[in-house]
Amino acid sequence: MAAASAAALPSSLPQPAAKPVVEASASSAGARSGRGMQALVPSNPMLAGYPRPDAPMSRSQTNTMPADEVACRRQLKRLGVRYTDQAPISEGSCGIDWPVRVSSLSGNIAMKPAATLTCDMVLAFAQWTKNELAPAARWRYMSGIKTIHQGSSYSCRRIAGTRTLSEHGKGNALDVMRIELNNGRDIDVRRPGLFAFRQRGLLNNVRSDACSYFTTVLGPGYNADHKDHFHFDIKQRRSGHRACR
Repeated sequence: MAAASAAALPSSLPQPAAKPVVEASASSAGARSGRGMQALVPSNPMLAGYPRPDAPMSRSQTNTMPADEVACRRQLKRLGVRYTDQAPISEGSCGIDWPVRVSSLSGNIAMKPAATLTCDMVLAFAQWTKNELAPAARWRYMSGIKTIHQGSSYSCRRIAGTRTLSEHGKGNALDVMRIELNNGRDIDVRRPGLFAFRQRGLLNNVRSDACSYFTTVLGPGYNADHKDHFHFDIKQRRSGHRACR
């Protein structure tokens, strides 16, 4: 989504905080407190949507939101996404200027726990869920989706074994652990058994169709670090390359 000139909004959103240039250090104490960097994997449901700036933004503040952020929120509303704007997040080299916390998607599909992300990431995930995931579930299981269980949204950490900031640290990534259907069936995204044809078919759809919406799709079968979840992100690469594995 191309950036446009700033547009004035009602006074419900704060000024984006300037991103610090000092990179957070990795430490066990930092991981416990939610400060500093954490290893990218394994995905930890206890960190899902962490940190969670629960207090909504003050409506008494005068602020200006960029036009592309305004347009993104309009699209979320058209899709029926339920979200709340959050205060800016700044943790060393991590953070989100205009974070949103999403609790449900089109078709009243719950997101548990609620995920803290950039608006662009929420939009990509909401569009994929509505256009690809939900129809695939109805076709294969004759059921709608009740809940998407995520294991990690915003989380300040590096990619495991590197000094590169994870897209989770920018709010541009989401890990999906399992999908709960309206008929009570629970679909674990780990590699299915030999005769689990419907589950395998759905997960194959997840991997292939998602590549049209995200620039990175990693899941079971890619490596041991992703054996129990699908990782989706919208990392921008100069070459325009997409990593779907």
